[in-house]
Amino acid sequence: MPTTETVTIVRGEHEVFRRTAHLFANATDITCAANNLATWTFTRGADHTAAVDPRQRRTDLRIRKVYRAGMLLEPTWAQQIAVARDRHGAQVRVSTEELNETIILDGKVVILAGDVQAGERSYSLITRRETVQGVTSLFEAVWRSAADLATYDAQTAEIREIAPQVLDLLGQGVKDEAAARALGLSVRTYRRRVAELMAALGAESRFQAGVRAREIGLI
Repeated sequence: MPTTETVTIVRGEHEVFRRTAHLFANATDITCAANNLATWTFTRGADHTAAVDPRQRRTDLRIRKVYRAGMLLEPTWAQQIAVARDRHGAQVRVSTEELNETIILDGKVVILAGDVQAGERSYSLITRRETVQGVTSLFEAVWRSAADLATYDAQTAEIREIAPQVLDLLGQGVKDEAAARALGLSVRTYRRRVAELMAALGAESRFQAGVRAREIGLI
């Protein structure tokens, strides 16, 4: 396991949680940026920070989460986000920007998600003050520019329902006229839905929309 004075590289979520469980348990400020719903699954093990009953929620804990906009297209999004927002009292915003998947604990420790090899993701645990401050500044900039969840969610509610079919048709290279017929839409409406889907994914082309949909596990 490669280690420096202020950076430790580990593989697998279980090892990250083993090393940081006590930090999550005692943290009063947790910030998180995620590109998909699976990256930080180990933090669910640390969710003793708030009980199922909202009345038992810690009043000294602030949780802020920024999600990549395309995640709102995930069918289980509403369920997943309810846990973070309603049960744990998290403030949630949405960004169309590319996010470096990150957790910051009390402005003192940064956990950066890395690459995946043989089914396991690597994580960098960083305590160097200057680096933590830099990452925190980047998060704050993204947070300020991100959209409120309720506003963005309302805008994507309709496209979420047909996103899987649209992505499948785009992946097959089906022409707009045929795709519109398959979905029971006019060509104009279908093209508008494709444009909305691209916007939600932060994509500038239909090809890029497919790439980003794969990145976040939609297809």
